[in-house]
Amino acid sequence: MTDADSGRTETAGEVTARYTETEAERVLSFEAGGRTAAIVQNTDGYAMLKIRPSVDGDELERYYGFDMALDHAAELLGVQPHDLPVPETAEDMGM
Repeated sequence: MTDADSGRTETAGEVTARYTETEAERVLSFEAGGRTAAIVQNTDGYAMLKIRPSVDGDELERYYGFDMALDHAAELLGVQPHDLPVPETAEDMGM
């Protein structure tokens, strides 16, 4: 299910993904079963992706590829990477 107004929220099964932007970062956050994970990239779009346990959490790891970042986010949530919905606005994250 996609938020038709913004294309920024999507839910698949038990996982909800939200895409937001701040002045400095693009943030794709996930929530499932009380667990959270976030993939963050600078707004320029050319930096490595940072994995955090939450939007405001400390960085755990950095990846060049979106697929690798999704794998790590899925691990934090206890789900499979293919279970993570990705809103259309976040599909171009990564290098």
